[in-house]
Amino acid sequence: MGRVAMETWEREFWAMMETIVDGIEEFVTEVAKEVETAVEAAVDVVIEVSETWVGQLEAAIAPDLEQRFNDFFDPILEAYLGLELHLDETVQPVMHTVEPLFNDHPACIGCRHYHGQSYNGTMLVCGMHPFGWEDQEQKCPDWESFWQ
Repeated sequence: MGRVAMETWEREFWAMMETIVDGIEEFVTEVAKEVETAVEAAVDVVIEVSETWVGQLEAAIAPDLEQRFNDFFDPILEAYLGLELHLDETVQPVMHTVEPLFNDHPACIGCRHYHGQSYNGTMLVCGMHPFGWEDQEQKCPDWESFWQ
């Protein structure tokens, strides 16, 4: 076998290998496309079935579930809100006695008009005297006891 025959054989071998690789690549590409199409179809079917099933489940359970939820939580919420209101009413006299001390308004201690809340950094002491009663020696003329 001569040198020319050897080179021809080598070229034919690599051409054949390239043809085989191209064929395998084409086959794999076609299989991938087929698998992708099948998966997309399967996903569409699963989504459609799931939507149908969820719709049926909601129609069967949702009205009853919402009513049960309300029946369970409404009394708890009402009890909590009632307790909070009752607690606020109960501690109100104590807070009106203690809070003015903390806010440096001794003339307001125990007054039923005391508000003592801050709005945008400005303290509102009460409706009659928004900044508090200034005369420390004289009792506030609008002072009324919170304690009955």
